[in-house]
Amino acid sequence: METKVKSPILIYTEQTPNPESLKFVTNRMLYKGTADFREYELAEKWSPLAKSLFGFPFVKGVYISNNFVTVTKEYSFAWEDIMLKLKEYIKDWVDQNKEMVSDGFAEAMEAVERERGAAYTYSEDDAAVVQKIRDLIETYVKPGVEMDGGNIEFTKFDAGTVYVMLQGSCSGCPASTVTLKAGIEAMLKRMIPEVKEVVAEME
Repeated sequence: METKVKSPILIYTEQTPNPESLKFVTNRMLYKGTADFREYELAEKWSPLAKSLFGFPFVKGVYISNNFVTVTKEYSFAWEDIMLKLKEYIKDWVDQNKEMVSDGFAEAMEAVERERGAAYTYSEDDAAVVQKIRDLIETYVKPGVEMDGGNIEFTKFDAGTVYVMLQGSCSGCPASTVTLKAGIEAMLKRMIPEVKEVVAEME
């Protein structure tokens, strides 16, 4: 009888445009979807991994998506002092097959989004514009942002302004303002005449 040999866990780091965030990439699928934890309370409720990482004094945020974990550190710590410790910790966690994100998280976040979105009822014209904005963000913006260890979510469209939320390495990144204005805003304005500007919302 053949015994299936488990392939070893490989993990490497990738820089992100945010000097305070580092992407830890593995050869395993960790979580299908996006899970952004900027505070301990949410992590405690929904992610054993993020909760555990918040136990380190230098961890400020944890973002889990597909095969990577983006860790945002406290400003006063240097990556060279903490990177190996984090790498080993995440590798062990994956190796032991421990839970990353609890079941029900995506549904809970969708419910929050629905509540947030219910406050915005769009006219027929605006609804068509919103659909176009969502499609463009999903198709052209998200893949690039994910490469950098982050995520972008459309939150609302109001009087020509598109509001988005930046997550993972994009949150608080000095380069994200440039990306937002020079990249995303320029593209949306070009493709959708109704769009006047793009603004990042804080949670």
